[in-house]
Amino acid sequence: QLVLKINAIYEARRGKKRVKRLSQSTESNSGKVTDENSESDSDTEEKLKAHSQRLVHVKSRLKQTPRYQSLERDLIEYQERQLFEYFVVVSLHKKQAGAAYIPEVTQQFPLKLERSFKFMREAEDQLKAIPQFCFPDAKDWAPIHQFASETFSFVLTGEDGSRRFGYCRRLLPSGKGKRLPEVYCIVSRLGCFNLFSKILDEVEKRRGISPALVQPLMRSVMEAPFPALGRTITVKNFLPGSGTEVIELRRPLDSRLEHVDFESLFTSLSVRHLSRVFASLLLERRVIFIADKLSTLSKCCHATVALLYPFTWQHTYIPVLPPSMIDIVCSPTPFLIGLLSSSLPRLKELPVEEVLVVDLVNNRFLRQMEDEDSILPRKLQAALEHILEQRNELASDKEEGPVNGKQGKAHPLNEVVSEAFVRFFVEIVGHYSLFLTPTEREERALQREAFRKSVSSKSLRRFLEVFMETQMFGGFIQERELRKQGVRGLFEVRAQEYLETLPSGEQSGVNRFLKGLGKEPAKPLASQ
Repeated sequence: QLVLKINAIYEARRGKKRVKRLSQSTESNSGKVTDENSESDSDTEEKLKAHSQRLVHVKSRLKQTPRYQSLERDLIEYQERQLFEYFVVVSLHKKQAGAAYIPEVTQQFPLKLERSFKFMREAEDQLKAIPQFCFPDAKDWAPIHQFASETFSFVLTGEDGSRRFGYCRRLLPSGKGKRLPEVYCIVSRLGCFNLFSKILDEVEKRRGISPALVQPLMRSVMEAPFPALGRTITVKNFLPGSGTEVIELRRPLDSRLEHVDFESLFTSLSVRHLSRVFASLLLERRVIFIADKLSTLSKCCHATVALLYPFTWQHTYIPVLPPSMIDIVCSPTPFLIGLLSSSLPRLKELPVEEVLVVDLVNNRFLRQMEDEDSILPRKLQAALEHILEQRNELASDKEEGPVNGKQGKAHPLNEVVSEAFVRFFVEIVGHYSLFLTPTEREERALQREAFRKSVSSKSLRRFLEVFMETQMFGGFIQERELRKQGVRGLFEVRAQEYLETLPSGEQSGVNRFLKGLGKEPAKPLASQ
């Protein structure tokens, strides 16, 4: 029901025609295609100029960093992984009386990192940086009587583009009088927030009894087998007074929305501002979020990246940037970075160019490029914003509707937002599988120009011209070109449903065109 409602809103805004009969339209390359769904025929010089500038900007960046973060490589690495790589406790100390507190690693497990030299060097560099990620606000702390524990996370990007996640629980050690909090941090390659939150619950429970109980627990977790997708593993650990406890840890089939709290994003930003941030990230621009709380930065960054599914942000991603590393914002490459409000005066002094600075506290842009509202295809942007404005009504309808076992577990708001953005991408690239054709090397290749020109809407073709030059699009297509079985996931299911709604003439036009190239089209990916 929810998906049908969302689809209906897009269809009402977009109009009926989607994919053209390519056999007629692409044979003549004159470009004079009747366009029933263009935004208007009056293409102003300003629009074309802005479009050309965006195209040049994206292409020039691709030359700087022409590397994709392929999921194939990550999957191979996962086969030999443990659940986590290392676990540290970070505490605050003063070098001398009157000085500010400095975060330091006070415990580490395992003590020795027995791996290749390259891993060792990188891990040592990361271990030096981790205290600052655990306490980016170290200088603001003083001993306190009470503190409700909080969970947050950060991301470390390696030299090869691989990512490690830091899952943190900040808590006040048990005791009397004023004390300083500690952070318990698990570093893993696995993006699976709920699983590690459960481990941190067990850490906190044991820390409350005795700090000596924490390390044996983490040893048991590290020795446990690495869980396959959708599988549960059991970890046995002795707890005084309770005997041997069995802890069940499940790795979900789809952890995409696990980490995600869209509510915090909508609390901080209006729909109009959010769509501009989304548009900027699609063109792989530089974006800085400013907030006064660690949890707000962490939640809003993770939620924003989740909006890009089925695409993956390929560039620098630091949800909470420690103040000592603020010079990173001067980097010429794309990034999504979160900064605490206390770093704002320093940010204003730095020579940062072409950046969108988003104030999450006051729902405003402190700096922008000024074209953010004209990046997305106009009708699709209107449909997306319309759904997001109605998100609470759609979510409450979803809650009242019938619940089937699998879908019922998702938070209704998360599902509404996720489906709205997935449909946006289905409208833009949902027809890609019709243009993946087999090559002599038994791989598949995207017929790029045919794919782009098959779209009826002029504004959408123009958007695709720029978007197809991004690393995000490159990685998405590369992964699908390499995989023989096809990719499975929510996006592929929705794209297949979309293809099935196309009038047969539209699909057959595509097929005839591709046969004319002397290549049979790849079959659309089957839904699960």
